[in-house]
Amino acid sequence: MAWNWFKKIAKEYPKFWENYLNYFENEPNETKPKRYVVFDCETTGLHFKNDVILSIGAVVVIDHSVVVNDHIELYLKQDIYKSETAAIHGLLKEGKEEKIVEAEAIIRFLEFIKDSTLVGHHVSFDIEMINQALKRLDVGKLKNDSMDTDAMYQKFKGLQEDQHSSLDELCKALKVQKSDRHTASGDAFITALLFLKLKSRLKI
Repeated sequence: MAWNWFKKIAKEYPKFWENYLNYFENEPNETKPKRYVVFDCETTGLHFKNDVILSIGAVVVIDHSVVVNDHIELYLKQDIYKSETAAIHGLLKEGKEEKIVEAEAIIRFLEFIKDSTLVGHHVSFDIEMINQALKRLDVGKLKNDSMDTDAMYQKFKGLQEDQHSSLDELCKALKVQKSDRHTASGDAFITALLFLKLKSRLKI
């Protein structure tokens, strides 16, 4: 009886989740350069429960530069399609991009980020969208530390917490050129450039 009870509470997780959790088992290596993953999700909307991820773009920042050959771009099969949001991000249900199922995309994203610090503009939204996808896989939530470029800008300018800025506003204020706006990979790269400028000015 006791063994049956233990088996019920000792949940077995899939291998990909165990591999991800293993990255957080050891103490961080202070001599190793800190790895940041700047990422963005394009979604069908802004509702955590009802909307889903359409694409994920991520680039790596180490020290004071973007690591150009360390990036990921994932396109997800669209079971939910909304024409109103497609007009913004340009992702069609049947597009030219090679699309994979949500589970494969999330597994590949975890393999890419490892225990890196996640960076994004209004990053809590993107993290919650990933967490909702993880919930559908019946595992836990992301464990990574995170940094928000909007919060960094608030700190840099001495703004109140409720004084939010859009990605476009930050690009204008910090003189960052925009390219491939409203694509996950494009927005991730733009955010990485903003992050580097803010990181330098805040002396992080």
